[in-house]
Amino acid sequence: MSAARDPDPLAEYKARRDFDRTAEPAGTLAEARRDGLRFLVQKHDATRLHWDFRLEWNGVLLSWAVTRGPSDDPHEKRLAVRTEDHPLDYGTFEGTIPAGQYGGGTVMMWDHGTYTPDTDMDAGLETGKLKVTLQGHRMRGGWALVRMRRKPGEKRENWLLIKERDAFARDDADRLTRDHLLSVQTGRAMDAIAQGAPPGDPPEPDTPARRKKRPAFTAPQLATLVDAAPDGDDWIHETKFDGYRCLAAIGKGGARLYTRSGKDWTDRFAALSRAFDPLPCDAALLDGEVMAAYIRGSAFSSLQRALKDGAPLVYYAFDLLSLDGTDLRRSPLIDRRARLADLLSGLPPNGPLRISAHTVGDGPALFAAACKAGAEGIVSKRADAPYRGARTRAWVKVKCTRRQEFVIGGYTPSDKPGRPFASLLVGQMENGALAYRGRVGTGFSADDLVALAAAFTPRQTSPFDDVPRAIARDARWIRPDLVAEVDFTELTADGHVRHGSFLGLRHDKPAAGVTPERPASDDTPRIAGVRLSSGDREIFPRAGCTKRDLARYVEAAGDRLTRIAGHRPLSLLRLPTGLQGQRFFQKHAGKGWPSELQRIEIAESDGNPAEYLYATRPASFVAAVQMGAIEFHVWGARTDRLDRPDRLVFDLDPDEGLGWPQTRDAAFDVRDRLAALGLASTPVVTGGKGVHVCTILRRTREWDTVKLFARTFAHILERDAPDRYVATMSKARRKGRIFVDWLRNERGSTAIAPYSVRARPGAPVAVPVAWDELAGLDAADTFRMAHMADRLAAPCPYLAALDDPQSLNAATIDRLDG
Repeated sequence: MSAARDPDPLAEYKARRDFDRTAEPAGTLAEARRDGLRFLVQKHDATRLHWDFRLEWNGVLLSWAVTRGPSDDPHEKRLAVRTEDHPLDYGTFEGTIPAGQYGGGTVMMWDHGTYTPDTDMDAGLETGKLKVTLQGHRMRGGWALVRMRRKPGEKRENWLLIKERDAFARDDADRLTRDHLLSVQTGRAMDAIAQGAPPGDPPEPDTPARRKKRPAFTAPQLATLVDAAPDGDDWIHETKFDGYRCLAAIGKGGARLYTRSGKDWTDRFAALSRAFDPLPCDAALLDGEVMAAYIRGSAFSSLQRALKDGAPLVYYAFDLLSLDGTDLRRSPLIDRRARLADLLSGLPPNGPLRISAHTVGDGPALFAAACKAGAEGIVSKRADAPYRGARTRAWVKVKCTRRQEFVIGGYTPSDKPGRPFASLLVGQMENGALAYRGRVGTGFSADDLVALAAAFTPRQTSPFDDVPRAIARDARWIRPDLVAEVDFTELTADGHVRHGSFLGLRHDKPAAGVTPERPASDDTPRIAGVRLSSGDREIFPRAGCTKRDLARYVEAAGDRLTRIAGHRPLSLLRLPTGLQGQRFFQKHAGKGWPSELQRIEIAESDGNPAEYLYATRPASFVAAVQMGAIEFHVWGARTDRLDRPDRLVFDLDPDEGLGWPQTRDAAFDVRDRLAALGLASTPVVTGGKGVHVCTILRRTREWDTVKLFARTFAHILERDAPDRYVATMSKARRKGRIFVDWLRNERGSTAIAPYSVRARPGAPVAVPVAWDELAGLDAADTFRMAHMADRLAAPCPYLAALDDPQSLNAATIDRLDG
């Protein structure tokens, strides 16, 4: 009973039994395996009623006698006494052990199924801690076995069998043993087994009492093949599974499982029949993929074997289309994924129903990692997209390998004894005809050869529209209704597969729908060289402005934006779904940001480094728009000398009760006071309610000096005109006054960039103006994005000021102090 492998681990089992008198199997040591592991529980009415809990490991059944039976209440810790290992043949034994024999009494097959170790089994047997996930008829989910400390003189190993807290747990200590009194194998009660009654039908499994009918099948969304993974945080990425696409409809009467073409494959996926039982809902429609639980060789061929052998399956859910009668297909994918994660949150991580993991952004790097790990590829999905039952570019797939489906239209005979054919002749539908695509001659197992030959239906003529004469001469033609999954190295110039390898038959796809899969042409529009997705999304509903309109404006203003706001740490106000949606201020660089935006590491005020973005060209700003940005906010220093600010900004922010004339007059007052100190300035109407009065500086002073100057200047304004100005942020003191915000002039603070659009109704723009022009303006939000063409063609006073920087010298500071 130790973890170490005994020369004959069944020696004790055999020594205790007289196989001439008992019907128990003598058994032999089986080959050890690490997948498809079985577990079983036998109710055993011997000297004392107990339940024998058995786990397949190292070719035997590890065994524990559970005196009060298993409990799915996590508060219950059931004594489980370790007994001798049993042969795997014992896994079907049900009957009566004669009196006088070891364990004499009636044995019922109370539960059986498969399990997954959640810990290292050999190490756990040594340390006394095992965790497993069971997929049985009655015991399901996570369970733990914990060995108790031996008391002095105690020979037996006492363990505790404990249910893990998950969706299969119940607050009823004796529910399992009280409610399940019949054999899962023969449907007989203990008395009937003892009396030798003939086997009956197994009992119907428990199904949850759901109150709503199952949702109807809906056509699944399909991914478009592309050459490169998309970049940016508005995409999420998932592993591309190599299994069967499957929609799971859950409701009254249980779950039904459908292929992507709508075939009901619930019976074929019988191993998943109860996987959806613990979901806390009355009805749901999930989208996902069925995979083999244990992969040996390719994932698809492993799935084929699992379906043939009845081995465990896993359903990886990646979308939730409806829940309890609510259609979720119009909701953004990221919201549907959140609802799906919540629905599946109580399930064990290694159970038959799992959520498909996803990554936000960084598509190219994730694709490279997937290929390196040997995956088929990735599927990338727009995070904000609704679910559409068609092939769209909101879902795209990128493949690491060349793999497609082909219709089998014939074969070439083999000259090897016992081999029914040498290679398959395959094609794909094009223009209503079956176009020949070459031969597939490898990848067949012995079972594949037999099964394929049996499935062929001969025909006299070629189903292909064009077969090379040399191939057709020896070919045998068959009815073209079988679909094969084929891996190949490349397509030749004439479109034929090179080095084709058979992976398996696709029973879920009709032959008529098998067409060439080619990467879609990249028709995504480019603006300033940047791919722009969802260009028709309305960003400013009242103004009728779309994401494409915003990107085109930013491209047009790009040269000015680059000169004024380029090469400065950049913060973005992002509204990925437009003015009506969620907004957030992004200060630091994130994963998956476009390469058009550069990164720089800057020490924060706490000394820790952080990555910031900065723009270097018009495409940088367009790339930010692609990521959902509307507003650009920049530092008062450039990236090459972050310690030396090159501008002063006084943000004049009026109280709610003040009108535009007071704000405009305040700007002229600030201009005159700065001029008296020898400093020229330029006004920028912010597109909101206020004005920024800006002075371009020579980079001769550090932040502390510039900040102190700005602070002192603002407080002098308040001192001289306390009824007009306030220099502190206190809302109570700002009533009826203009807040002179000098805080824009400290390290790390930002101000709206001139020519940035504002995230306000009507799409206003922050625009530099001349002083004489300011006098004639009626509001700070006069300029609108849709009417900026003439403005961008006119001279810019801010650009002129950049060519004439001012000096914040000692004399200027002295005059301010004076």
